[in-house]
Amino acid sequence: MIEIQRYSPVSFNLVPKRVEKRDNWKVALEYEKEDAETPFIIDLSHRTRFDVQDSSISSIKPFGITIPDAPGLSVFDHGFLVNRMNRTQASLWHLSGKEIPEMPEEPAYTDVTESTMFIALVGENVFSIAEKLTALDFLDPERKTPFLFQGPVCHVPCQIVTMKKEGDLPGFMFTCSRGYGQVMTHTVMEAGKEFGLSPAGEDFFSSWLEEL
Repeated sequence: MIEIQRYSPVSFNLVPKRVEKRDNWKVALEYEKEDAETPFIIDLSHRTRFDVQDSSISSIKPFGITIPDAPGLSVFDHGFLVNRMNRTQASLWHLSGKEIPEMPEEPAYTDVTESTMFIALVGENVFSIAEKLTALDFLDPERKTPFLFQGPVCHVPCQIVTMKKEGDLPGFMFTCSRGYGQVMTHTVMEAGKEFGLSPAGEDFFSSWLEEL
């Protein structure tokens, strides 16, 4: 039986130090210089993501998690980030743990993992980089993390979640259509060049997530 090889739409001009094959994805676990005091970009495109749509969206509890009751609210629970998008729609991102979550049987769910790209920016100056990419205010003082924005990054419709606004290693994540993967990665790297933006692997992201 021929296995389908999955390829990330995100590509860095740097060879990972350690990699792992998972569910036919090539996952970068670590890069050579992750101890530097610079911001990092992490490819999370292999992480499972679901779109959830239902006229009674508030009654659905994906993996036992209550969906936030208002658009723009997010909750991180049991390794999943759940983002309320509008009256009938939410997004569900699997962030922690290497076990691949199974597709729920309910018709409300659509797996969008392979149709989208997904990256995180973590570390000093990541919001200065964001200011070069979008007019959205990821540091909105009136909002408690995590919280969702739906809007343009580099003029591309995205979902963006601020996970940590201040302190050591602040960070945010965003996802958009897979077709923008190559140009989006290039644009973000160019915007972060003056700050020393460099790739990091999933192990770095997992350690950061545990500290939130």
